Amino acid sequence: MKTTPQTAAPPGTAAPDSAPPAPPEAVRPRVRDLLRASGGGRYTVALAVDALGNGMLRPFLLLYGVEVLRLSAPRAGAAMTLGVVGGLCATPAVGRLLDRGARSSVVAAAMLIRVLGTLLLLAAPAGDIAPFTAAALFLGIGNQAMPAAHSALVATMSCGRRRDAALAAARSVRNAGMGLGALVTTACLAGGPSALRVLAAATGAGFLLAGTLAASVRVRAGAAATGRPGRRSGPVPGMRALLSANVVYAFCLNVPEIALPLVVVSMLHASPMWAAGIFVTNTVLVVTLQVPVTVRMARFSRHRAMAIGGLVIAASYLGFLAAATLGRGACAPAVAAVSVLCTLGEIVYAGSAGPLLLELAPPAAVGRALARFQLSTGLGLAVSPVVITALAAHGAAALWLTLTAVTLPAAYAVGRRPGRPAD
Repeated sequence: MKTTPQTAAPPGTAAPDSAPPAPPEAVRPRVRDLLRASGGGRYTVALAVDALGNGMLRPFLLLYGVEVLRLSAPRAGAAMTLGVVGGLCATPAVGRLLDRGARSSVVAAAMLIRVLGTLLLLAAPAGDIAPFTAAALFLGIGNQAMPAAHSALVATMSCGRRRDAALAAARSVRNAGMGLGALVTTACLAGGPSALRVLAAATGAGFLLAGTLAASVRVRAGAAATGRPGRRSGPVPGMRALLSANVVYAFCLNVPEIALPLVVVSMLHASPMWAAGIFVTNTVLVVTLQVPVTVRMARFSRHRAMAIGGLVIAASYLGFLAAATLGRGACAPAVAAVSVLCTLGEIVYAGSAGPLLLELAPPAAVGRALARFQLSTGLGLAVSPVVITALAAHGAAALWLTLTAVTLPAAYAVGRRPGRPAD
């Protein structure tokens, strides 16, 4: 089906904040409505298959370079970093394509370019770093292009709070698929290099199927929404504050994967099972609560919702610091309990940040705004491992107080701007 954007309320044209917000009950979506707002059933299947493949690939990419291609860990890690950087560098071009009206074609391209990456992995000879680097680059481009392209497609299919719920539902699908993919990878790792090759082939097949399904949806924005992307009237109020805050907020996405395992295992000397349990709990909570919490937060403007998310995240950082002061037997359970609060903050943040960007962006510049948003997210995710590990080396207080000290001003900067009503 070929779809043009709804004209009643395109991104960036919502009413001023003087109107009363709609109650959450008025925007509670049904599954059928979410599917339609998200691009339809085929597109949802494409998202699920893509997430499953991504979950299978990401955990073992470094192992593939080391175990199958016999590369040293530093060389393989450097190649993966180049892939991430290359993917971030490609996002401006993705934004320009989106502003010309492309939607499902960019999503499909983001999926299919990763097929090339997996084919290079399968064809790479042992000891050759060049094919592995090229594979990491293609995978990185696809990974970085996908969020912006998907958000633009959903913004074309729906508007207002239904769009917010559709984005939240897609995030739940993505996390469920990645979690299942990671479990499949974990179960297959005992098979050695041959099992890793099979996983690479299966991942490539999944990306091919997902890209084919996404391309068949054929969604494109009409001229009324795209306008002439070369013309801008100046900076958009609130955009700089949002993008700057997003860099800081993105740190919380790496807390379950980096900060908490470091704290639980290295600082508290607890069993690694606690870290694994925290990560699984985080995934389950995101999958089950992302849509209900996003719908519930419709009583607030998106500015305020994102600020509330920042406050909850900052409170969880202080909770982690307090948990670290408890006795050895109570530390790990306390950290696990506080991690639930951190995940709730992450859910509120993820459910409001992208929709707020779509609210602020002019219709003719949605693609470039989404590209800048993805750059800010990628920057936060890229620097957070270095920052977190460096701060943790100076103790729990240095880690959690610093994260709190930068998150609170970010939340204030976003929340102080006048918001818009639930639409």
